[in-house]
Amino acid sequence: MRSEPTMTSLNVDLGDRSYAVEIGNGLIETAGARIKAVVPSSQVFVITDENVAASWLAPLQKSLDHHGIKHATKIFPPGEQTKSIRCIDELTAWLLDQGIDRKTTLVALGGGVIGDLTGFAAAITLRGVPFIQIPTTLLAQVDSSVGGKTGIDTPQGKNLIGAFHQPLLVLADTDTLNTLPRRQVLAGYAEVVKYGMISDPAFFDWCEMNAQALVDGDAEARRYAIEQSCRAKAEIVADDEREAGRRALLNLGHTFAHAFEAEAGYSDKLLHGEAVAFGCLCAFELSHRLELCTGQDVVRVARHLEGIGLPTSVKNIAEPHWTPELIIGHMSKDKKTESGQLTFVLARAIGEAFTTRDVPADLLNALVADMMAR
Repeated sequence: MRSEPTMTSLNVDLGDRSYAVEIGNGLIETAGARIKAVVPSSQVFVITDENVAASWLAPLQKSLDHHGIKHATKIFPPGEQTKSIRCIDELTAWLLDQGIDRKTTLVALGGGVIGDLTGFAAAITLRGVPFIQIPTTLLAQVDSSVGGKTGIDTPQGKNLIGAFHQPLLVLADTDTLNTLPRRQVLAGYAEVVKYGMISDPAFFDWCEMNAQALVDGDAEARRYAIEQSCRAKAEIVADDEREAGRRALLNLGHTFAHAFEAEAGYSDKLLHGEAVAFGCLCAFELSHRLELCTGQDVVRVARHLEGIGLPTSVKNIAEPHWTPELIIGHMSKDKKTESGQLTFVLARAIGEAFTTRDVPADLLNALVADMMAR
């Protein structure tokens, strides 16, 4: 028997651009009412991918129809390759052909790729139109759908072309997680436990106790993890919307992760969340070598990630040509690099992350070499 819908609502406080993040089950089937309450006109364009469309497009369309909202849909192939210049060109051309105006709202129905692509299209089409996030992966529900970061990848690196553009509403339907492969749930979990590593040691404790239940499908564990993650991110975004300071902490592990993702060709060889997990371990190991955190913290992070099934090594996917110099070269293209200096998120302990540029090049080179060989 289907459980009754339950919902938690959080607010991202950005003044007149504030919006709700609604978390619960059954939200797609009732999305029409929620969308109608916030959109400036009765027309929306839904952007999704083939995999998500197979399970979730029909119930969304039915709810839109029920509430008199006109809609058209654009479906892309699944995968990171859709976050590209080619696809943003295709999407914006389609929107213009459909007769979009500045009150037309885009609806991103999918994971982080669709959310980022749709949000960027909303930011640049007609110099800005409204959009709504309906994230369907754990990673998107706890991270990429909240905060207004949008963008696409380039051959030079991940998310190097984009814009800050906040949504009108985020609907995180926990039912969508039941259709995800286990590997995708695990990849999303990496972004969950990251919040504990950054600033909430008690939440890291909770993750150690409840991660297995979350991955195995426990609805309450999933709801709580999403709520705590979104609450933490909403508070940081409200304080630092455009990453001028504190918001950079959310990039724990990402400087390493994006470099390994780039060398893996943004492919299924290494999912984003898997790269983040390994990147967080790299960050803690680097912190230990800089005598910032204890070896026990590194062991604890590694044990937890490995125990739940996230990668603590890239040896099984590394190609013979991968070298520390190659990986660090990718890192140098990171958006946070200033005047040639890399910015790292490191930690003094689990739950005590901070940013720094004070990392000696020889120590970084040795760290990357050792992590690639482990």
